[in-house]
Amino acid sequence: MKISPPLEQATLITRYKRFFADIRLSNQSIFTVHCPNTGSMRNCLVAESNCWFSRSNDPKRKLKGTLEITTTPSGHKVGVNTNRPNKLVKEAIENGTITELQGYQTVQTEVRYGEENSRIDLLLSDHKEDRSKLCYIEVKNVTLEADRDPTLLRFPDAITSRGVKHLRELQLMVDQGHRAVLFFCVQHSGAQKVTAAADIDPLYAKTLQAAQQNGVEILAYGCRLQPDEIVITRKLTFNRQEIID
Repeated sequence: MKISPPLEQATLITRYKRFFADIRLSNQSIFTVHCPNTGSMRNCLVAESNCWFSRSNDPKRKLKGTLEITTTPSGHKVGVNTNRPNKLVKEAIENGTITELQGYQTVQTEVRYGEENSRIDLLLSDHKEDRSKLCYIEVKNVTLEADRDPTLLRFPDAITSRGVKHLRELQLMVDQGHRAVLFFCVQHSGAQKVTAAADIDPLYAKTLQAAQQNGVEILAYGCRLQPDEIVITRKLTFNRQEIID
C-alpha cells in the first residue's frame, strides 16, 4: 500500500479519551491527531518515542491528522491504524503474496453473513477449481508484543466479545461446507510468530482453539512499515501451543 504523501514523523506524548493523541512536531508545537484504534494499545504508547502520522485536507474533519505508526518498548514500529489491515490483506491476495488464498476470481468486502448480524471482512469466490466453495476471511490487526519476547505477537490486547462472535460465525461457515480463515495482519516490524493472549481473554483463546480444531484456518502474516509504504511481506508462525497457558 503506497502512502502519498508519505507519513510525517513526530514524537508521541499521550493518547487520551481513546480516540485522541497529542504529538510533538519537529517545530516543537503540539498537534492533536485522531487515534483510529479502539483497543488498549498496550505496548504501543511509549511516551516521547517516535511516531508517524498522516494529514487530511477534509474540511469536515475536526482533527486534521491520524496516528498511523508508533514505537514499542523494544524499539519496533507498529501500525496502529485499524482501517488499513483489510486493505492490506486484499492487496496481498491480489498480488499473490498470500499463497494460501490464490485461485479465486472475485474479492468482495464487508459482506453480510452468518446468523449474528455480522459482516465478513473479505469474501473470496469463483475459485477456478470449485466455484461453489466460498472463502470467508476475518482480518485482525495485531500489535501487542509479548513482554518477554518482542518477536512474539499476541491477540487480543483487550477482552473482545465481538471477536468471539466472529469465531462462531466462521465456524458456522465451515459447517456449511465453505472455507473460513482468521487472518492475523501483524503490523509489527520485528514479528516472527503469533499466539492468542489467553491471560487477557481466556474465552477468546479457548474459542479460537476449538475453531481451529474444527476446521477454521489461521493465517498470520507480517508487514514492512515505512513512511511511504505499508505492505504485507512474510508469513509468520502461529504458535498454537501457547494458546492455553
